[in-house]
Amino acid sequence: MTVISDLTERLRESSAAHHLSRLLYFATLPLFALTSSSKSNIMRPTLISALCVTLVVGCIALGVSALHNHQKLLSLGIPTLDNPLQPNQIKSFVTFGDSYTDIVNVGDGPDAQAWPVYLSGYTKTTLYPFAKSGATCSNKLTYRPAPPVSESQLPSYFNFHTTDAGKNVGGKDTVYTLWIGTNDLGANALLTGNDPGVTVVDVAKCMVNWVKMLYDKGGARNFIVQNMIPLQHVILYSANSYYTWFWLKERNSTAWSVQMTEMVEAGNALTKLMLKDLASTLPGAHIAYFDSHSLFQDIYDHPGLYLNGTVPYNVTGCIRPCVFKQNDPKSGVCSIVNGPARDSYLWYDELHPSEQANRIVAREIAQVFQGKQSQWTTWLS
Repeated sequence: MTVISDLTERLRESSAAHHLSRLLYFATLPLFALTSSSKSNIMRPTLISALCVTLVVGCIALGVSALHNHQKLLSLGIPTLDNPLQPNQIKSFVTFGDSYTDIVNVGDGPDAQAWPVYLSGYTKTTLYPFAKSGATCSNKLTYRPAPPVSESQLPSYFNFHTTDAGKNVGGKDTVYTLWIGTNDLGANALLTGNDPGVTVVDVAKCMVNWVKMLYDKGGARNFIVQNMIPLQHVILYSANSYYTWFWLKERNSTAWSVQMTEMVEAGNALTKLMLKDLASTLPGAHIAYFDSHSLFQDIYDHPGLYLNGTVPYNVTGCIRPCVFKQNDPKSGVCSIVNGPARDSYLWYDELHPSEQANRIVAREIAQVFQGKQSQWTTWLS
């Protein structure tokens, strides 16, 4: 019973139904092979018993995992709702955000594709991209020399919505996505005190207001808000960081990592609760909270379930590292991983997810588009 209890606990902690199905498949495959062999007549009863125990333990763990996730949502006062989208309902989607979503100045390398492009292919839907590299939610809060969501991307969409090409975009067959916050919280912003008086609360309010503006002015009804990933795991904000072109000045890497962990966790929790509060005021709206944070943490903890390159899994390094000397922008020494080996990496560079990570994001959101339940998605309305 001790072995069964230990396995059940490990499976519960993975909090992933598809992890269980894959684990059960690979665990039972050899047993099926052996029990079907003509040379295993003597061992067959024992093997069949082992097979049964494996299946029972897996089913128990799956139930415990589902209950655990349900209880976490209830503890925040957020009931779990079914996916309101129907198969083949979604025909198009509109994206807002930063370099994690930009399909032109992509964050996962000049020869790679961003997750919205993969999502469009996976779901046979039309993509309308408005995300811009370097963006924040609002330059009135955290200034960056890039087109922010509130003052640039949303106005651009509203202008597009008045054109012949854009006037039919929206309504029940369109999903609007937002993935923002990395630049708002990071270096040259809240982390380094560049915007006195602005807090993560303000950034969260800005994210939530994006839903309200699209609902009121753009006829939007289906929303997916993607929360911030565990940024303490990217090289720039890890405790074991080095100087990169993203930040050449002296800093305390451990303090940065701790502070980023706290800000991301707080920002995500605030955004979720604010969205839930907003949802009750928007009749006919369907708002999904996509838990990028938990997904990326799971990739970090269980890379073998997601990464499939030709070299050992790597969640602490990156495909294109560039190491600099402090305060010397000309000192960079860069290298790059090419070919299929790239798909063994979680990160492309010191700040951005890899193309394989983008495929995973697209695959998981595709489940939502197709009307299926997703372990990373909570429907708030």
